[in-house]
Amino acid sequence: MEPASSEIREDVYSRQLYAYGAEAMKNMAGANVLFIGLAALGVEIAKNVVLSGVKTCVFYDNNLVQKRDLSSHFFLTVEDIGKKRAHVVTPRLQELNSLVACSFYEDDLTVELISRFSVVVCTNLSFQDQLCINEMTRIIGLPFISARTAGLFGYLFNDFGPKFEVFDTNGEECAAQMIASINDEGTVTCLEDKRHGLETGDYVTFSEIEGMTELNNCPPIKVKVTGPYTFEIGDTSSYSKYVRGGLVQQVKMPKIFEFKSLREQLREPRILPFDFSKLDNPIQMHLGFLALDLFSVRQGHLPRPYNSRDLSIFFKFVDEVKSEAHGDIKISKKYLSNLCYQASGDLPPMQSVLGGFAAQEVMKATSKKFTPLQQFFYFDSLESMPPDAQLNEEDCIPADSRYDGQFAVFGQNYHCKLRNLKTFLVGSGAIGCEILKNWALCGIGSSDIGSINVTDMDTIEKSNLNRQFLFRDSNVSQPKSLVASQAVKHMNGAINIQAYQDRVGEETENVFDDDFFEQLDVVVNALDNVEARRYVDCRCVFYCKPLLESGTLGTKGNTQVVIPYLTESYSSSQDPPEKSIPMCTLKNFPYAIEHTIQWARESFEGLFMRDPETVNQYIDNDTFLGQLQKQPDSTQKEALDIIQKSLVYERPRNFADCVSWARLLFQEYYFNKIAQLLYNFPKDSLTSSGLPFWSYPKRCPTPILFDMNKSLHLSFIVAAANLRAALYGIPSCRDLNFIKCALTETHLPEFKPKSNVRIQVSENESIEPESADLEELRRLYSSLPLRDSSLKLTPLYFEKDDDNNFHVDYITACSNLRATAYNIAHADRLKTKGIAGKIIPAVATTTSMIAGLVCLELYKVAFENRKLDSYKCGFINLALPLVTFSEPIAAPKAKYNGKEFTLWDRIEIYGEILIKDLIKKLEEEHQINVMIISCGVSMLYAVFMPKEKRKERYETTVEKLYVSTTHMPIPPHVKSLTIEVLCTDKDGEDVEFPFVRYYLKK
Repeated sequence: MEPASSEIREDVYSRQLYAYGAEAMKNMAGANVLFIGLAALGVEIAKNVVLSGVKTCVFYDNNLVQKRDLSSHFFLTVEDIGKKRAHVVTPRLQELNSLVACSFYEDDLTVELISRFSVVVCTNLSFQDQLCINEMTRIIGLPFISARTAGLFGYLFNDFGPKFEVFDTNGEECAAQMIASINDEGTVTCLEDKRHGLETGDYVTFSEIEGMTELNNCPPIKVKVTGPYTFEIGDTSSYSKYVRGGLVQQVKMPKIFEFKSLREQLREPRILPFDFSKLDNPIQMHLGFLALDLFSVRQGHLPRPYNSRDLSIFFKFVDEVKSEAHGDIKISKKYLSNLCYQASGDLPPMQSVLGGFAAQEVMKATSKKFTPLQQFFYFDSLESMPPDAQLNEEDCIPADSRYDGQFAVFGQNYHCKLRNLKTFLVGSGAIGCEILKNWALCGIGSSDIGSINVTDMDTIEKSNLNRQFLFRDSNVSQPKSLVASQAVKHMNGAINIQAYQDRVGEETENVFDDDFFEQLDVVVNALDNVEARRYVDCRCVFYCKPLLESGTLGTKGNTQVVIPYLTESYSSSQDPPEKSIPMCTLKNFPYAIEHTIQWARESFEGLFMRDPETVNQYIDNDTFLGQLQKQPDSTQKEALDIIQKSLVYERPRNFADCVSWARLLFQEYYFNKIAQLLYNFPKDSLTSSGLPFWSYPKRCPTPILFDMNKSLHLSFIVAAANLRAALYGIPSCRDLNFIKCALTETHLPEFKPKSNVRIQVSENESIEPESADLEELRRLYSSLPLRDSSLKLTPLYFEKDDDNNFHVDYITACSNLRATAYNIAHADRLKTKGIAGKIIPAVATTTSMIAGLVCLELYKVAFENRKLDSYKCGFINLALPLVTFSEPIAAPKAKYNGKEFTLWDRIEIYGEILIKDLIKKLEEEHQINVMIISCGVSMLYAVFMPKEKRKERYETTVEKLYVSTTHMPIPPHVKSLTIEVLCTDKDGEDVEFPFVRYYLKK
C-alpha cells in the first residue's frame, strides 16, 4: 500500500481548511483509520472520512452483499449482490479522493494489526465484539468509535482513552479586543463597540499597554468574566499605573479529556442529550439496545417487525438488563416496542445523521481538534413514523426488495407514499448531493406518478469535490444538477429525475410556473444565499407548499421546517444585518486586520475592475459622455482622469511599464497617503478636548520606505504589475531579476504634503468632494482620445480559487503592507483569502448530518403529519458537540372584523371582473372599506385618485387595468395575479387583510 502524501492541497481542501485550520489538517493528513464494517452506516462514515483527507483508510468486512443492503447503501448495485462488500466498496471509496490510500483487509484482527492505526471505527457490531476490540484499543492507547442504527433509532459511542489532549476545544476564532482601562483590582474594561467574547476560565495575553507594562507579553492569564465588556485578571495593584491603550488576545490552552472503557460505560453510561422534550428516551434506548444485543446473540436473529412473540422475548431481555442497571430506570413499553419492531430497519437518513456525527468524531481523534463526544449519543426520530399508523407484521414482512430495510419500519403501503412524492430540490451542491443520495435510496419519486426535480445553475469546481461526493475530477466544469442526477440515477434506476440548470427567480417563472409548483408535494432548499432562500420561500407560501430549509457553516448546521397553515415561513424572521466597517476607519484609521483586508479588496476592485469598466463604457457606449455630463463635477473629473490615464498618459507599452506603475502605486499607498495623514494629524496632535488624537482605537501609522529586498514589498510589485499587464493583454512575468531591474529605472516624484486636504475623522463627519474647475473639465473633455475598440481593457473580476491569477496575492500583500504601516498583526494568505472571498467553511460531516435531518422531516411531510409538535427544527455544532431541536414557531395570526388569518390564507377570486365589482365583493363579504388596490408595484385603484380617473377604472377589468398600468402584457404562463388590498374596518381603523389571488380567465 503506497502511503498518501501529507501535503495539504488547498485546491482540494480549501473550504475545509477554514473549519479545521492548518494544524488540524496536518494531523489528519498523517492519520491511518481502520473501519470494521462496511454496511450502510460504515460506508457513510468512511465516505465522509475519505473526503476529509486522512492518510490511509483500511476496510474490514468479509460479508457478502445482499439485496436488502441496497436499502441505504449508496455504493452497491444489484450487480454487486453475492460479492464481498469490502472488495466492491473499497475502489469506489478510493474514487472519492486520490490523496487518501484506500485498501481492504481480510485476515483476523489482532492487536498487532490494530496498533498500526490512529483510530478504529466499528459499525453494527454486537456489544461482545465491540468489547473485544475496545479492550485491544485500550491496551494500545487508540481512540475507539462505534455506531449502530435500527430503524429510526441509533447510537454512537466514543472511547479516546484515559487521557486525550485537545489543542482547541471549539474551533472558534480567538477573541481579541482593545482595552479602555485596567484598574488596580485587575478589572479590565474593553471598548464598548464590541463584546469581548470571553468566558470564565479562558486565558488571555496582553500587548501594547502604556503604563501597566508588566502585562505586556506576559504568560497567559486566566480570566473571570464580570460582564460583556469587563473581566478580572487578579490583583494588579503592585504593577505600574495604567495609562492608556493595549490589546487583549484570547489564547487557546490544551485540554485533557478522560474516557472510560466501553465495559464501564455499558454499566454507567454518560449520555449526550439531544432533545429536551425526550430526556427519558436516551437511557431507555441504552437498555433497549443492550436487550436487542442479547436477543440477537441468543435467538440468532434480530426481532422480526411487529412479531408479537419476538416482542415478548425482547421485553424479557429488557427486564434482564434493567435488573443489572444502576438506579431505577423507568421504561415505556410503547416506546421500546418501537425499537424492537424496527430492529431490522435500515433508513438512509438515519445513516446520514449517525454517519455524519461519527465521522466528525474520527476527525477529532485524528486532528486533536474540537471536543470529543463523552461518551454515548443516543438518537431517535419516532415522530417520522406515519401518524396513527396501525402497522402489522404482514405490512412489514420482507419482500425480496431493495426497500426491505424501509418496509421493516414503515410498511409497504406507507412506503408507496414516498415513491409517489413529487419533489423539487433547489441546489445540488454539498447538501443537495446528500439529499439526492437519500432520496434515490428511499425510492422518492420512483413510481409512475412520482418525480424528483432538481435545479442548479452552477458548474462543478475543483474545490467542490471534497464535500460534494456525487462529483469526480472528470466532472469539473460540468453542470452540477445534470451530473448529480446521473449519479443518483445510477444508484436507483427506478427514480424519475429531471435536471434543470436554471436559477429559481423572477426571470425563470416561465419555467417554474404555476403548473410546475402546483403539482409539487414538497420543496427543499439546498442554497447558499439568503436572497434565493427568501424567493423560494415566497413561492412556497403563495402555492401553499411545504418547504424544508437547511444550511451549514463549518461544523455548525441548522434545519427549519415550513408547513402550510401550521408554521411561520422562512422569511417571517431574519438575522440582523452584518455590521459594516465605517468608511473613515477603512480609509484612514484601521485597527484590525479585517479593515486592511477589506481596504485591499476595494483597491483591487477599483483599480482592476471598475476603472477598466469605465474605460470600456467610454469606448463602447455612444451615450456615455452625455450621461456623464449630468453628474456632479467631481464625478465627471474622476471618470475623465481614469480614461485619460488608462488610455494615454499611463498606458503601458510593456511589462517594465507595469512594474513602474506598481512601484508608483506602492509609493502612493504606503508613503504619500500616510505622510499626508500625519501632516494633517501629527503624532503629538491633540483633540479639541485636549486628549491625544492618536489614542485607541486609532493607531498612528508610519510611512513605509520601499525596499526591493523585502519579500512583502516585492510581492506587492509582482502581483500589482501582473494584474496591470492582464488589463492590457501584456504577457505576465514572474522573473524577479527583470522586475528588480525595472524598479531601478522607475522615477519617483518628490512628495509634498498639501495644506488643503481634508480627512474624515468620524463616521458622522461629512467631507464634500473637491469641486472641479470648469475650465479643467472642458480641457479634459476636449482632449479625450479617440474611441477605438482596439484600446479596450480586460476588467478583472475577483476569483479566489485560482492560485495563479495574482488576485489573492495582490490583496494579501496590499493588506499586510497597510497592516505593517499601522502596526497590525499580519494575516497569512489563507486567512486573507477567506475574509476577502467571504468563504463559508464547509465540511462533509456536517453536510451529511444536516441532510439526514432534513430527510427525516420529509417523512413527516410525506405521511401528512398535521401536528405542529411532531416537526423539529434542528441546530447542531459538531465541534462541541451539540445537537438540539425545537418545535417550529406557529404561524402568527392576524385579525380583521373578528376573523383570524395567517400568512397562508388568501382570498380567491376568479376573473373576469370589473374593479367596481371587485371592491363591492370585498366590502360586502368581508365588512371592510377598500382604500387601495395594488398588484406588484402597480396601483390599480385608490380612493384618493381624481374622481374621473376612479370612474374610468371602475368600469375596467382587473386584467386590462394591470396591462395598462404596467405597459406590459400578462405572460402566457401566468394563471393568476397577486393583489394586495389596503383597507379599514367599519370604524375607519386600518386592518391587515389577506392577499387576493385573482385567477385570470384563460
